[in-house]
Amino acid sequence: MRGTGLFIEFLHNRKGAAGLAIVAAFTFMALFAPFISPYNPTSTNPQAFLLPPSPSHPFGTDNLGQDLLSRDLYGAQISLIVGLAAAGVAVAIGLVTGLVSGYFGGLVDEVIMRIVDFFIVIPALVIMIVVAALLGPGLLNVIAVIGFLSWAPVARIIRSMVLSLRERPFVESARANNGGSLYIMFRHIFPNVSSVLYGNAMLAVSSAIFTQAALVFLGVGNVTSISWGGIIREAYTTGALTAGDMAWVVPPGIFIFTLIFGFILIGYAVEEIMNPRLRGGGSG
Repeated sequence: MRGTGLFIEFLHNRKGAAGLAIVAAFTFMALFAPFISPYNPTSTNPQAFLLPPSPSHPFGTDNLGQDLLSRDLYGAQISLIVGLAAAGVAVAIGLVTGLVSGYFGGLVDEVIMRIVDFFIVIPALVIMIVVAALLGPGLLNVIAVIGFLSWAPVARIIRSMVLSLRERPFVESARANNGGSLYIMFRHIFPNVSSVLYGNAMLAVSSAIFTQAALVFLGVGNVTSISWGGIIREAYTTGALTAGDMAWVVPPGIFIFTLIFGFILIGYAVEEIMNPRLRGGGSG
């Protein structure tokens, strides 16, 4: 019942409702792209070379005669897969390292925090380009690279909360009852950091979606898969962008930032609902 109440409260939050509607629309686009796309996104048509927007091709066609609307619809699949999977990797690593660092403190905390500092200060996108180029263009490689290089901010936030929570009476009581470290961290401390964790998870999804598009635009990752970053890259490499063919570039760009905005809204709404100090700012 508590979960149902939270979901109802989420739907009554303006940010949450708007973000959920945006993400749901793109999820529908990704799942049903094979059924709603007017054309096969990989089919070429020499007679439809670089057509402008028209009723038969609302976004026009590319230099191979491929329908751009169909390719944009399919592009949602890669963005959602990479965004959710890479964010899952980053949040899982950040949660575990943050809990361990904050709970044990001392030398363990010092070592982990120096590692976190390293991952925060390095130019992540540059490292991602190098590592992704070395590993190859596979989708799993891109997910792993983005996830393993994006966990540090989550770890720092979780650690800062655990440092204060570990001294609370309920944790001391669990220790007095011979509760193990893992049990205390995940049974008693984790529920108290979940609100911040869930909010940051949505921000991690947004970051992963943008990073994947940026990597593909720069020629790293699986550039042969249909993705929004790849569509923009094709427009740039073929000269369509400099020629002013905005119908090729603008729709995937709008889709990227709209989907990112949707996850950001969900993140803000989740944190408002689960953090009593923030309640009231986004309620409808």
